[in-house]
Amino acid sequence: MLRFMPRTLLRGGVVLDVRAGATSVADVVVEGDRIVDVGVGLDGDDSVDCTGHLLVPGFIDCHTHLVAHDFVGDDFFETARSMRVLCAVPVLTTLLRLGVTTVRDAWGADAGLKRAVELGWIDGPEVLISLRQVCTTGGIGDLWSPRIGPVDPLGDPGMPDPVFDGVDAARAVVRRMTRAGADWIKVTATGSILQGARAQHSQITPDEMAALVSEAQRQGRAGVMVHAHGARAAEEAAHAGARSVEHGVFLDEAAVVAMSAAGTWLVPTLSISQTDSEKLGATVAAAHRASVRLALDAGVPIAMGTDNPVRPHTEVLTEVRHLSQAGLGDAGALRAATFEAARLLDLADDRGEIAPGKRADLVLLAGTDLDVDDLAGRIRQVWHNGTAVRTDRRSDVNR
Repeated sequence: MLRFMPRTLLRGGVVLDVRAGATSVADVVVEGDRIVDVGVGLDGDDSVDCTGHLLVPGFIDCHTHLVAHDFVGDDFFETARSMRVLCAVPVLTTLLRLGVTTVRDAWGADAGLKRAVELGWIDGPEVLISLRQVCTTGGIGDLWSPRIGPVDPLGDPGMPDPVFDGVDAARAVVRRMTRAGADWIKVTATGSILQGARAQHSQITPDEMAALVSEAQRQGRAGVMVHAHGARAAEEAAHAGARSVEHGVFLDEAAVVAMSAAGTWLVPTLSISQTDSEKLGATVAAAHRASVRLALDAGVPIAMGTDNPVRPHTEVLTEVRHLSQAGLGDAGALRAATFEAARLLDLADDRGEIAPGKRADLVLLAGTDLDVDDLAGRIRQVWHNGTAVRTDRRSDVNR
């Protein structure tokens, strides 16, 4: 027996073509979880008047941390293990209300959290996981104390040991992560930006990097995302075929040329240097912006990722403004947060733009311009999988 599925008409809004960076007045028809038509003079069973508003695709954050340990507010070793997952609930709710409909977790979320969202136990964007950030001995994923030795507060069967040394061990760590359900392999190839010179030193050999990428492909994973602040680590990641370089604060010409040639995305997470500029210093913030401009000039594809420096992720859309100011412009920044992000995640056939057949992840913004200075303040409605998940009652959007 065929079941009637109502068609919702989003009528008279200005629709952003993120590929072209152009806008036009159009109707959008949604049926189930899909966009089925875009054009003028369309009809539907239900209607939302979008006149005077801008429709854009749902936003995609390619580098976030849903399990924000410091958001819990207690000493980690004095906190019940269940809090590690439960602290993600307000994060997921916040992201969805801000129009973020897909996220790639860059370590911390496990397969259970992803499955809970899929089952509808928790409201939130679709979650892709990497579980842990794999690293060589002494890397930032190697939690160790000089007083008591190895310290692994994340250690449980669903969050495997991330430390490896050598080519064979690199393949083994990928297999451990994929066995536990990782969609992506997250690799830390340099130290943290807070570690000074270690942020620029490569911590993984080219052979190890190549083994990680090769094994991820063999295991059918979407790709390898490489934490790399320094230019040499980014260059080596590109030569190995890594899908994306995360952060890229100190890139140079050789690094961006290699990334462009390999089709390696840059996920700059500008929020970590621009929002925390007082902590990191103006020099780091300026170097990060210069790296983005260098990558743009070399033709490196850029996708949005935040690294969420403000918890619980309330400032996620500020990253779009940072991208715009770093040289992408408003249209380019919106493309990075939608279509380019979907391309990076190998999901562009399914989402990332407003087009027939694509998933109905949509955000309705007040006004019709592309100004990204205050995207959060402009949000009036959000649809995820064709279902309205936020309606701003203060808006003049009428049914």
